[in-house]
Amino acid sequence: MNVSMQLAKAAPILAGQKQPIVVAKVDADKHRELASKHHIHGYPTLKIFVRGVPTDYYGPRKADLLVRTLTKFVAPDVAVLNSDSAIRDFVEAAGSDFPIFVGFGLNESIVLNVAVKYKKKAWFSVAKDLSDDIMTVYDFNKVPALAVIHPAYSEHSIFYGPFEEKLLEGYINQSLLPLVLPISQYSLKSLKDDDRKVVLTILEDETEERTKGLVKVVQAAASVNRDLIFGYVGFKQWEDFTKLFEVSKKSKLPKMVVWDGNEDYYWVIGSESIDERDMGRQVSAFLKGYRDGDVIHKRIRGATFIGFIRLKLVFLLIFVVVVVLLLLVVLILTMTKEEPLTVGTRTRDREVKSCNLPETRELLRPAVKED
Repeated sequence: MNVSMQLAKAAPILAGQKQPIVVAKVDADKHRELASKHHIHGYPTLKIFVRGVPTDYYGPRKADLLVRTLTKFVAPDVAVLNSDSAIRDFVEAAGSDFPIFVGFGLNESIVLNVAVKYKKKAWFSVAKDLSDDIMTVYDFNKVPALAVIHPAYSEHSIFYGPFEEKLLEGYINQSLLPLVLPISQYSLKSLKDDDRKVVLTILEDETEERTKGLVKVVQAAASVNRDLIFGYVGFKQWEDFTKLFEVSKKSKLPKMVVWDGNEDYYWVIGSESIDERDMGRQVSAFLKGYRDGDVIHKRIRGATFIGFIRLKLVFLLIFVVVVVLLLLVVLILTMTKEEPLTVGTRTRDREVKSCNLPETRELLRPAVKED
């Protein structure tokens, strides 16, 4: 990846933000003293200067991801919002890449420590003055209250406390993901730092209208079982992933499993699949069976979870290596190309030389005698 080109794409976007971020490039070969001052040993190296203090940047370097990460990096730990319009502007500017926490009627100091810890994963703010309209929009009826908003999933929920730091951190940690996470190659990465079990609902096709009802039922269950992560995936959307759980075209879907996020998962006895009748009761029975230990322990065969995420990347890398090797072989053969030898050529050549040698000697002898 050409980092210079990516920076050139990101620079005007970063410069045009409400809080502009200036992108500068330095030729470290020409300015060696400056490079040495900031301990630059390899190229390219990215550093962020916040109030003149340099910090190494290890995040993504693709232009769009660079913009998103830098914007989040330089934002205040907790934004203080003093009006309805400030709240709306903050939520709009935050975008949809990270969850947004807004503390209504909370002091900044209450959420500051947790906000610093989770700064790279979420936006944090406190709202001092708010109207009844805001309470209606975010569906809460008293303060203090903490709203978590997931713009990408059109989802929000409210926490009324208690706001002791340990309990607050627990709630925020569990709320970094939506109540029900659509499983994809991208969203799987968000599970790697969370040690909760995953209640996975496997659907035939997640775009079908009838599946929306089941997802709503699962959301209701997720809201009262925050010690678990809930997710869903369609067999049609990601067949390879669902096959890890012994699902095939002949399987009766939807079905639910509990997955540890790596190699182990569990079937609940008596809850092999879910039909359309009283889905709420069936989901509740599944969760009760899991908590009671009425399960069959299974293991994913072959690749581990982490290995599965990287599987396609590995295949792509192997393919590229093979292609490069083949090109090198062709190049070497082309450079060292000789006239092809036929079978027995060298033997016949020796025979010809051997047969002609006495004749040559005979021709030379008379000439010597004449001399």
